[in-house]
Amino acid sequence: MKIGLGLYRHMLTRDYYDFARQAGCTHVVAHLVDYFNQATSNPRNNQPTGSKYDPWGVAGDPNQLWTTRGLTTLRAQIEDAGLFLAAIENIDPAHWHDILLDGPQRPQQIENVKTMIRRLGEAGIPVLGYNFSLAGVCGRVTTPDGRGHALTLGMDGPAEDVPIPNGTIWNMVYDRNAPAGTLPSISHEELWRRLQRFLEDVLPVAEQSGVQLAAHPDDPPMPTMRRQPRLVYQPSMYQRLLHLAPSRCNALELCVGTLAEMTEGNVYEAVDRYSKQGKIAYLHLRNVVGKVPHYRETFIDEGDVDMLRILAILHGNHFEGVIIPDHSPQMTCSAPWHAGMAHTLGFMLAAKAALESSHPLPAESDRDTSGGKSP
Repeated sequence: MKIGLGLYRHMLTRDYYDFARQAGCTHVVAHLVDYFNQATSNPRNNQPTGSKYDPWGVAGDPNQLWTTRGLTTLRAQIEDAGLFLAAIENIDPAHWHDILLDGPQRPQQIENVKTMIRRLGEAGIPVLGYNFSLAGVCGRVTTPDGRGHALTLGMDGPAEDVPIPNGTIWNMVYDRNAPAGTLPSISHEELWRRLQRFLEDVLPVAEQSGVQLAAHPDDPPMPTMRRQPRLVYQPSMYQRLLHLAPSRCNALELCVGTLAEMTEGNVYEAVDRYSKQGKIAYLHLRNVVGKVPHYRETFIDEGDVDMLRILAILHGNHFEGVIIPDHSPQMTCSAPWHAGMAHTLGFMLAAKAALESSHPLPAESDRDTSGGKSP
């Protein structure tokens, strides 16, 4: 297992790379989409928290694709700081909104995505994470309900009251001049059909370029959000995605927190199943309490998920990929994001060291769960 850190576009600077190294990371997952562009619900110097219905921000320039030179420069800057660039996470809605919508610009946008995949390969970047979703990450609320009143994300009920406005997809605005109205609802099978067409179109290029496409599950994992279907909202649905287009480049961006929020299945069995198959390109680590549509995120060392057990499963299945913290509650200090990430990374590094030492972690049934108190 390798320990990494996900950095948003405004965090792709030497100061953040140095922080990652200081916190014990060896790898970076970079976001090139600016989720904070003209956004009112996403605070800077933080993760994109969003709100229940407000969009994250305005999508980028549809004519500005990632370039081989830009990607190579980014990789060189990260390596100069003593780190490795493990993946690029997410495609700007400006570059693929009609792939998601099956709209008139789909043919050109498919060619654009192919071009960006080729350029990732030319730059030596091995993974592209993506989330094939219409509503995107929405329906969340921020509350001071974490341990010690830490600010944390969660969900307080379904998000169906407000449909997606025209000109918005993946929770970002791609057309500020779109006509009034809302996106018509489609069926689950239609969304699966769109995903299959996307994979069939781009996977041959990914294979030629040596780039894995890694799919994130739906977050929050509800059957529908904002009156639109979701794809992977139960653990077994990941298997359907893998069977949809068999390829060494059809892989998973597995998110433990999202799996734990799902109403069916078992998060430990899911991690075991997909890591044994060797289909996890990289992994998000996050703890939660509750299930959709009522849950909240927690610090890594509390919550419903036994994170030591998760890491032990990955270690036992010889997972050699990168694990990054997903979100963390915000700590009360002058650098809430940094402190939350450092806390999570410290936990991950200690667990990794124990697993790799000659003194393995005890099985769950053998561990003291009394919280240090005498019986």
